[in-house]
Amino acid sequence: MVLLLAGFLLAFVYGVMVVRYRLFPYAAVEQVEEAVQWMVDRAPGNRSWYFQPTTRTEKAYAPRGERPDGLNLVSGMGSDNRLLLKVVDMVGELVHEWPVDWFDIWADADHLPPDAVPKTRPGTHLHGTWLLPDGDILFNFEKQGTVRMGLCGEIRWRLPYQTHHAIHIDDDGYIWLPGLKTNLKPMPDYPAHMVPIREQTIIKVSQEGEILEDISVFDLLRDNGYRALLHMRASPLSNTISGDSLHLNDVEVFPNSMQEGFFKHGDVLISLRNINSVIVFDQVTHRIKLLKIGGFTRQHDPDFIDGNSIMLFDNNNIGPERFGQQSRILMLDASSNQLSVLYEGTKQDPFYTYILGKQQLLDNGHMLITDSMNGRAFEVNQDSEVVWEYINLVEEGVVGIVEGVTRLPASYRQLFAAAACGE
Repeated sequence: MVLLLAGFLLAFVYGVMVVRYRLFPYAAVEQVEEAVQWMVDRAPGNRSWYFQPTTRTEKAYAPRGERPDGLNLVSGMGSDNRLLLKVVDMVGELVHEWPVDWFDIWADADHLPPDAVPKTRPGTHLHGTWLLPDGDILFNFEKQGTVRMGLCGEIRWRLPYQTHHAIHIDDDGYIWLPGLKTNLKPMPDYPAHMVPIREQTIIKVSQEGEILEDISVFDLLRDNGYRALLHMRASPLSNTISGDSLHLNDVEVFPNSMQEGFFKHGDVLISLRNINSVIVFDQVTHRIKLLKIGGFTRQHDPDFIDGNSIMLFDNNNIGPERFGQQSRILMLDASSNQLSVLYEGTKQDPFYTYILGKQQLLDNGHMLITDSMNGRAFEVNQDSEVVWEYINLVEEGVVGIVEGVTRLPASYRQLFAAAACGE
């Protein structure tokens, strides 16, 4: 009996050490945990994290009586585990919708690891959208591929690559995407990484869906002398790295429409959530010219604002919600490397999403902020007053998450009105 108890005690102690110090078989345990969570999220009748309780009852609300003009592109989760990709007006009424069911579009996918293949609806969520002037839309099935779809649901092309999080089109029409390669064999240049190795990539794609460039973020950091950043999530005892060590969640190119300053036309901006880092590098030489670590926590959606400034969504995910933290919108001055707060939630007007989130600087100087996990977007003026809100209600007392809400010009209304879909 003593030996049996001693065995249990040793097993318990080693189990604690496996988690604390990421010892063998930590990588396998992590994969099993993710697989179990994947199945739980997709079990019939289980709404999982895609849905949250709410006390809100309206689809759109203007607390100050203002109702700015425009339309809103919404990606999120709808009722009955259905993916949403739609345009709504300023009172929340549907203007246009695209059919984005994975099982109708890509049930024959053979480019995914077995554990990433959807089994039941929704199977995934949408993460990254871009509406083109003719009504075609680009969207990512998260970590499963990119689709270009026509205004009435025609499939133009599918990109069989584990793309995710964001889509950006530069001045030359090239499409930029975060990507993921799941390496099932060791990588000799990165011996500390445990198989399967999740290698984050930046890909440049033509309008026809052809990959033109594929940049490894591992190589980008190594070649610029920042190999140590690859080890920020390493086990302190074994110095091994497993799982999603970097989590690339955005890529954007500095546009010709902005005057150059610290940033030059063509510079590429990326966000690495899991090491709390924002990077800008030269597109031709891949030389890193800006690296900002910290001052924000598990950030999303950095955007170039001008030749010297970047705006970003600071999730401020520093602990359990009972700590009362609030998410923030920050401005980074690249020339001084200083951060300033543009907007943050308060106890009276809370704003906190521990994952996801986006912001958009509007032409009138307001900001449109996507509060993803609370299933809403809201617009604030220069005095940080909320002037408009959208709530993604799926049924009474329940909201679906929203990955992104983007303000569109009102001129798009004519395009949608002229669409003869289904006729």
